[in-house]
Amino acid sequence: MAEPGEPRTPEDDFDDQIGFCSPRSVEGQSVERGPEPAPEPVARPPLDADPAPPAQGSRMKDVMAEPEPPEPEPEPAPAFVSRAERRRALDEEPKDRLTWALTIYALILFAVPTLGFSAILGLLAVTGRTVNASPFLLSHYVYQQRTLWTAAIAALVGLILIVVNLGIFVLFLLAVWTIARGAAGIWRLKNARPISNPRTWFF
Repeated sequence: MAEPGEPRTPEDDFDDQIGFCSPRSVEGQSVERGPEPAPEPVARPPLDADPAPPAQGSRMKDVMAEPEPPEPEPEPAPAFVSRAERRRALDEEPKDRLTWALTIYALILFAVPTLGFSAILGLLAVTGRTVNASPFLLSHYVYQQRTLWTAAIAALVGLILIVVNLGIFVLFLLAVWTIARGAAGIWRLKNARPISNPRTWFF
């Protein structure tokens, strides 16, 4: 081995052992490498083998991922009902209940001439009539209750607004609205037609 200060020989170069460039590699002498190991063959399952059953957790995820079947749409209501069928349905209703419904409509129509007195009687008469009523009469009873309660509240508001000269206008519109609702209800009842939307503000 050369002393400090003396030139080095290729035999004294230990840089190739620690990964540095050595004179031997600079001179073109390639470093010998060992043969690379051959890749290990991958085992493949036979074609006729049954696939392994999925785990319980994955099966649960598959069941939860499946979309739910769409809900069946309701059948559309018949677009046209003949007058004979409506009359037959009306004949099946008890006569006393039909008479009672017509009486309440008459009290609604007479609410304006009697200054609301008949409307109070009609409201007392229709209260509790929705119990055990057929869908046909139930629509009329709800329509009558909505008409009478709305008329009572609007009349109270109109009386209060008389102070500011708006009450007369409100009471006039209320009278027209009440008579129109009562007449529309009688026409539908006589023609064996239910109220399509009994909670509406219109006719």
